Amino acid sequence: MFIVHDYSLAVIFCIITMLCWGSWANTQKLAQKTWRFELFYWDYVIGILVFSIISALTLGSIGSEGRSFINDLQQASGAALFSAFLGGIIFNAANILFSAAIAEAGLAVAFPIGIGIALVLGVILNYAVAQKGDATFLSFGVALIIIAILLNAFAYSKANKTKPSLTDVEAKPTVQKGILLSVVAGILMSFFYRFIAASMDIENFQSPAVGKMTPYTAVFIFSVGIFISNFLFNTILMRKPITGSPTSYKDYFKGNFRTHLVGLLGGLIWGLGNSFNLIAAGKAGPAISYGLGQGATLVAACWGVFIWKEFKHAPKSTNTLLAIMFLFFIAGIGLIIYAGS
Repeated sequence: MFIVHDYSLAVIFCIITMLCWGSWANTQKLAQKTWRFELFYWDYVIGILVFSIISALTLGSIGSEGRSFINDLQQASGAALFSAFLGGIIFNAANILFSAAIAEAGLAVAFPIGIGIALVLGVILNYAVAQKGDATFLSFGVALIIIAILLNAFAYSKANKTKPSLTDVEAKPTVQKGILLSVVAGILMSFFYRFIAASMDIENFQSPAVGKMTPYTAVFIFSVGIFISNFLFNTILMRKPITGSPTSYKDYFKGNFRTHLVGLLGGLIWGLGNSFNLIAAGKAGPAISYGLGQGATLVAACWGVFIWKEFKHAPKSTNTLLAIMFLFFIAGIGLIIYAGS
């Protein structure tokens, strides 16, 4: 299987994760113009599963290092399989709420709050288990990213006050619901990575301990957990939606090829980021790998500012906030990278 031996390459993989995790939600934003998020989410989950299979049968099965995917799957212990599967269930519960938050209040609210909480709690949890990297620089890096997230949220709040599309009476309940969903999703999101990391021999991908899995096998089992749990979580949301009327599987199959392809693309993008992040974790450590990946808020902010023009009605003072926010993010990410070097 393919293994990362160089810390610089591990950082590059984590940056790719950041780009992927900060960009997949654009596919939901595109689809929700004509497609309910509950229906989009099915294609998204299928995309994650498809990528995990492709990754396992290619990068996870080539070369002479480590164990190939099939051999690794056959020797995996029940505890390791359950841990990765449980990580998938936890992630799916978090991400479906996060997707609902995006549908309710947009990228502007969901990413700063949800991913901000996930980043802070996730780094703490993962570092407590595998203390890889300088704790001081890692802490300062996370602190700077927290400040950047708060600045981002404040800038968006100023922008929303000047939007002409909704009255305060119309907008307030939607934003409040989006904030609540984002908080719950962020707390849940901080736990999933620990379970999937625990299913692997994070210290030795070349000769993993018996019963433990390689990142490729762990990602596959994790993705199966997402897919199977979606029959419960998403079916409930389809029948009892947070907003709007109930929808059905019949409506899902009415979608055209292009509509389904957008959701699949979103899942493939997120899956690529997840696989690269776990491959890099062996060299960078789970805390640094996860922390860099969850810098996705910076990427999402770039999409919102430069592509979706979410600040075109905002007062000019928000430009200063955004500039400072980007600087804090970049500085924080730099410190996290340095913490592992």
